[in-house]
Amino acid sequence: MSSTLTRPAPSGAARESVAPRRRTRLLALPEARWAAAALALFLIALPLYLAGAPGWTWGTLFAAVYATGGWEPGWAGLRSLREKTLDVDLLMVVAALGAAAIGQVLDGALLIVIFATSGALEAIATARTADSVRGLLDLAPATATRVADDGTEETVPGERLAVGEIILVRPGERIGADGRVLDGAGEVDQATITGEPLPVAKAAGDEVFAGTLNGTGALRVKVERDPSDSVIARIVAMVEEASGTKAPTQLFIEKAEQRYSLGMVAATVALFVLPLLVGADLRSTLLRAMTFMIVASPCAVVLATMPPLLSAIANAGRHGVLVKSAVVMERLGQVDAVALDKTGTLTEGTPRVTDVRPLAGSGLPEDEVLRLAAAAEHPSEHPLARAIVDAARGRGLDIPLVRDFGSAPGTGVSATVEGRTVAVGSPARLPDGRTGGPAEEVAAALEVAAALEEEGRTAVLVTVDGRPAGVLGIADRLRDEAAATVAALGELAGTTPVLVTGDNPRAAARLAGEVGVDDVRAGLLPQDKVAAVREMERAGRKVLVVGDGVNDAPALAAAHTGIAMGRAGSDLALETADAVVVRDELATVPAVVRLSRRARRLVVQNLVIASVFITGLVIWDLAGTLPLPLGVAGHEGSTVIVGLNGLRLLADGAWRRARAGTDR
Repeated sequence: MSSTLTRPAPSGAARESVAPRRRTRLLALPEARWAAAALALFLIALPLYLAGAPGWTWGTLFAAVYATGGWEPGWAGLRSLREKTLDVDLLMVVAALGAAAIGQVLDGALLIVIFATSGALEAIATARTADSVRGLLDLAPATATRVADDGTEETVPGERLAVGEIILVRPGERIGADGRVLDGAGEVDQATITGEPLPVAKAAGDEVFAGTLNGTGALRVKVERDPSDSVIARIVAMVEEASGTKAPTQLFIEKAEQRYSLGMVAATVALFVLPLLVGADLRSTLLRAMTFMIVASPCAVVLATMPPLLSAIANAGRHGVLVKSAVVMERLGQVDAVALDKTGTLTEGTPRVTDVRPLAGSGLPEDEVLRLAAAAEHPSEHPLARAIVDAARGRGLDIPLVRDFGSAPGTGVSATVEGRTVAVGSPARLPDGRTGGPAEEVAAALEVAAALEEEGRTAVLVTVDGRPAGVLGIADRLRDEAAATVAALGELAGTTPVLVTGDNPRAAARLAGEVGVDDVRAGLLPQDKVAAVREMERAGRKVLVVGDGVNDAPALAAAHTGIAMGRAGSDLALETADAVVVRDELATVPAVVRLSRRARRLVVQNLVIASVFITGLVIWDLAGTLPLPLGVAGHEGSTVIVGLNGLRLLADGAWRRARAGTDR
């Protein structure tokens, strides 16, 4: 054991090495500014309208609502019309203007505000995703220490590094380029790339990645990839590509908007022009055509779709799941395959001591082995050290002060504790004879360590005065609700979820066995996770991906729907995902899927109701004489009915039923 102290950089310094997060200001987006203006004007006009103020007061304000909130979607609709397509943007503006023309100014203004706000939220989500993608590049340090052939060191911009050059990475620094270690030893936190919960020991010949954090020991690394082709750069490219090529998504009713819009416009024109050609009265013909336009307008159809989805979004938000749009809420109910990340998703993402096994020859009880190990590890900032110290404190053990603390990268630590030399580190150091313990004690320690590693634990050896005293088992703890969530998602999707992880196969297989997953894909880099998602999609599946890390972001973007775990999730994963589990409750994932399916059924119910009303009123208008006030009443009545039906999902009972396992 080394007698020199090789201490990692303080955590604060490590944090300072990460560039500040980039974030677009909300009001920097024109869509957000216009939507905010429309909403503010609407909120000012509404009390005046309800209080019976003079018409010019609220009328002027509502007109401003139409102008501020409607000009952008209206202009977009006109551009589409120029390209010989009629989309929902123009249709909604026409519907709002039509409502105003028959005196329903409030209804039209509300429709404009809802539509403008929806467009603003979509623009904000797009901008935030772009911010996180750009910010990911900041993980790679701006500069690196390049070592010349004569041994001199030079600080150069990271993008100027070339393949074949040598860089020096000191403790606490981020690695500047993808490459291979030439000499030195250290423990590198590469969770951003692989998702592994613990730092990985690196020595000569091992591969390292740009943007990962070197914790202990200095490394000399030979650059093997151009900075523009690093794993971090490829993650950025994959997220951008997946986001850009993802199939366009539409709400249920938008899929029929072209035919419905064209049909309604054509029918209105025909209903006005054709009778005139055969000598009909202008006034009665115009009145009938106007009545037809009103009763056939899509207001009820639009409200058939939005309230159930928005109510489901609001209900999920109250219970800790942020669903980013109505489109996402609809898509959640379509999934029929699930891919789950391991670390931070099915597990808590924090190493914990799971086993304390004293060796018979040491004569020390379990608590004493843990107490001595915690004392030796107390000065260290290694994640395993923190886990050991936390375990001792959790048992109420007193942790004594130490002297002569020393650490060696990839090996462990040593210290003098109450006059005894205590070493804590990897069991791999036993075979070289440095412990000096009897052969039978060494064999017993190796046997216990092997048994723990076979169970998927990280084995940590504790020696006292050179003799093996005990072995600690450390693992990332499984979430309490993991097995139940996997079973629920399997039932909803009709197939058992797939485990996709960058962790080692043995740890992945152990966890998969505990939660009931048969298909395990371990040791995956980000591009491998995307490939797994694409493979399932080619088989006709609509894949839900649940993850939390930077390495999960490309898969979250590529999937039919992506959900990120919020508490420890990376910025990129949170912004790329379609939904975020804010409170880190894994059991809410199947609940929100069930809620989505309930919302989709209510959408269908509402469309049937709206269709019955529209069809009945249209037939009445065409076959007989439908009075305009009655047509307006029927139109508004259907709108109210479908709106109230959709609001049923606001009730807490809807969420309770979803959590309880029924989406009926």
